[in-house]
Amino acid sequence: MTEHYRLATLEDAESLLAVTLDAYETIRALNIPFPAGHATLEVIQNNVTQHECYLLEEDGQIIATVTLDRGQDARRQAISSYPFIRWFAVSPNHKGKGYGSRLLDWVEQQVILTKLDEPALFLATATRHPWLAPMYERKGYTPFHTQVVQTADASEEIVFMIKILDPERYHAQSVQTG
Repeated sequence: MTEHYRLATLEDAESLLAVTLDAYETIRALNIPFPAGHATLEVIQNNVTQHECYLLEEDGQIIATVTLDRGQDARRQAISSYPFIRWFAVSPNHKGKGYGSRLLDWVEQQVILTKLDEPALFLATATRHPWLAPMYERKGYTPFHTQVVQTADASEEIVFMIKILDPERYHAQSVQTG
């Protein structure tokens, strides 16, 4: 079995949709209004073309995915200027086998540190989700900001979490930006 990491293409959209919807079943069951939980093929296609959607595949089958958001959301930029990842999903048939951790590690090292030359990245999740924030904490992410986000139907408390990949550079940048 061979693992392969790469950027998703539009040809991957249907498989990405299936993995994302399957992985976000808990999000829907908890009625958390994350767009990935209610994605359509068009939404997945837009995600692939507008952002950097990475995937881990094994023997040609998509196992896990995560998106580096390349949008310039002013509200998010006010929280942190570091790269933002979202839409992390692992096929339920492959959960608990380390695929998600390996994909996150690869994106952190190969994309964030090497390609973008950034010392940190951040993400967001719902505070009321029973296991997501603790899972990210085990992967080295630290909560640094909470905020209530209003959607058309409800409000949701979100926790933003940062992972420092290069502490020396991160602290040097923090001192410079004051």
